[in-house]
Amino acid sequence: MSLRRTVLLLMWPTMVIALALPVWAQYPGQVAKPSQDTPNLRAVAVLEWTGDESHPKASRLVPVSVFDGQELQDGGIYLARPQPLALAGEVEYELKDNGKTVGLYELTGTGQEQGSWVGYGAWKPVPVAMPKPAAALSAHSGGAELWGGDEQSDRPVLHRKAHPGEAPAAGKDSESNKPGASAPASSSDPDRPTLHKKPSSDTASGSSGDASATPSPASDPDRPTLHKRPSSDTASGSASDTSASSSAGSAPDPDRPTLHKKTSDDSASSGTAASDPDRPTLRRSKKKQDDVGHVESLPDVTDPDRPRLKRGKAAADALAVIPSLMGLPPDMQQAVAVSDAKNRPEHLWSYAWANAEDEPKLKAALEDIARKALGLTPPLPAVVPAPRRTPAQRRAKPAPTATPPPPAPLVDEQFRVFELAYSSGATLVLTAHSGGQGAQDKFVTLVAQPDLYGNVLVLLKSITDASHLDVTPRMRLVDAVDAMADNRGELLFELRGATQRQFALYRVLRGQVEKLFVSGPGDIALSASQ
Repeated sequence: MSLRRTVLLLMWPTMVIALALPVWAQYPGQVAKPSQDTPNLRAVAVLEWTGDESHPKASRLVPVSVFDGQELQDGGIYLARPQPLALAGEVEYELKDNGKTVGLYELTGTGQEQGSWVGYGAWKPVPVAMPKPAAALSAHSGGAELWGGDEQSDRPVLHRKAHPGEAPAAGKDSESNKPGASAPASSSDPDRPTLHKKPSSDTASGSSGDASATPSPASDPDRPTLHKRPSSDTASGSASDTSASSSAGSAPDPDRPTLHKKTSDDSASSGTAASDPDRPTLRRSKKKQDDVGHVESLPDVTDPDRPRLKRGKAAADALAVIPSLMGLPPDMQQAVAVSDAKNRPEHLWSYAWANAEDEPKLKAALEDIARKALGLTPPLPAVVPAPRRTPAQRRAKPAPTATPPPPAPLVDEQFRVFELAYSSGATLVLTAHSGGQGAQDKFVTLVAQPDLYGNVLVLLKSITDASHLDVTPRMRLVDAVDAMADNRGELLFELRGATQRQFALYRVLRGQVEKLFVSGPGDIALSASQ
């Protein structure tokens, strides 16, 4: 056998498999199964409102980012048809405060403000988990726990009354429930009132042989009795009727008043007094009153512009008008909103200090750096050599040292401490401004961490003023958020310029600050110095 033939024989199975692959791939019945590792989309937005949190006057939801499992996409344009996917109808967002869910926001409408999509909806409270129901009663007991109850429990239980000759209840072996046993006589309370059945006439006048008849109680002589009035025939009846009536009871009292039914014929012929002619009488008028208000059908009106009054509410009145937030009012508040199809445990971003004295010390150090960056710290006076003093001046009492002035205040100061990852240490963020007039107002943002010696290490410092916001926008901290569902928090800042604004996500890792994502079509120029 030649070498060439041997090679062809060895390659023949491989060639058959290679030729069969295109045919198998084109089989129309083959359906690709979705992978179980397909990530869920996670959207991050910022809720802005004015007024109370539970009852805001106006609110809007600004989309920031959508994580598709690989990278962060712009939430304002991701899968827009025409509104983006992050603002689709009936999408619900969880409102976060330092990682804790404080409310829900359900979208009911969308719109555009200054060329950007925003959502409108309603603030809803967090649903409270209902307590679990009690364990079901065991079936083998036949319901004994339900009717018998626990003897040690204070809960009232309804019991069914036992009747003579009734079959015993399941699970009961008492003597009172045995077959043939008579019902035990209940111990009656002597002060408890008892209802007795009135004996019939036969029982009252029964034969002497009936020993089981219940004796009628003695009648009370002072008790009033109602008697049936005898008819006219009875009054003029025979002697037999008289004897029967006399035997039935005593003669009626002649002074006792009697009620008679009034008749129209008898009243005229009887000895009753005639009606008073001067007495007024109310009679129902037989004359039909004319209807004061009536409506006649209008003839057919061909004018389409003629206004018409219709009874009832118009269909447009039933539409709920949601107040929208326009512009950037000074009392506007912000909160992080997260929408995820998968329920994830809460991750709080608060940091627990090992030593309570470290936080005020680091805050004071950051405030000094901020004042120096804003120019609020007065320059140190020049060192002038002290003149030579005479012996008399040396013996004199030294003058009291002047108290240094208090440090200049920081306007709208915001100081937050985060633990952006488990056991990652503290991350400090401070934002403030000087509060000057017009272009003199300066803004500063500091992101720092403590070093090994407990001193402040500034990782990011942004300084700008009101006249350069288009070049260097003001960085306003919103909150920390897990934008990529990896249990690591990112700092969400609002980059507010003079005419536009954007939102940016920053990650603090290994002593550095990295900008992960910026929303909007184009980035605002930002200069940061360390």
